[in-house]
Amino acid sequence: MEPVLARLRGIGFSDSDARTLADHFLDADRRGKPGHGVARIDWLGQLPELDPTARPRRLVAEPAFERWSGNGAVGYLTLAAICDALLAEPPEHARVVVAERCFPTGSLGYWARRLAAGGLAAWLTATSPPRLASPEGGPPLAGTNPIAIAVPSSDGAPLVADVSMGRVSHGDVLAGLAPPEELVPFGGDRAHKAFALAVGLHMLVSALAGDEHGALLVVARPEFDPVPGLRRLAAGVRLPGDR
Repeated sequence: MEPVLARLRGIGFSDSDARTLADHFLDADRRGKPGHGVARIDWLGQLPELDPTARPRRLVAEPAFERWSGNGAVGYLTLAAICDALLAEPPEHARVVVAERCFPTGSLGYWARRLAAGGLAAWLTATSPPRLASPEGGPPLAGTNPIAIAVPSSDGAPLVADVSMGRVSHGDVLAGLAPPEELVPFGGDRAHKAFALAVGLHMLVSALAGDEHGALLVVARPEFDPVPGLRRLAAGVRLPGDR
């Protein structure tokens, strides 16, 4: 942990923010997602618009809706602040959260898992620079735009599904784990389905968060506890989010 913290503090992050970022990066590495792990630190430090001292702001706070602005802070810290706020004051039933100027956001499953650990079912997506082109050709039109879904469970292990619309992630390309030409919609001869999802998610988030990259989160208090039953039915088969 300490070498990672030192690298982040060297970029200019406070000790508290460095710990938030380090927790995310180290968790990604432990879960076999090195493209979202410690390998991202050098890339983060090279972002031309990076302001390690910037703080996210909550612009609107209503019982069922919140709007946040990254306000120049990296998206990781914006999502961390949103999670902290939701867990401190969870919705009575459900809440939609829009985050504008929220990039980069990292492994979305990490944030959804945090919310599920606090008892909230969560659905989260976020946009990124256009990287996916249509399988029919043309320029990149949408980001990899992952979706993370987390459902709490009374057995203590939430179900967490975290899927990018790309065959590989941009992080895998940055980390040298995949060539750039593999950054295409997943699905092979059915890749038009992933491309359609990527475009739809990109437009949905953009309609709510604006032209700059953003995130869209929906959280709700669960009324039922379906995960233990699924685990019994799976009979030992690894489910999404299991380690």
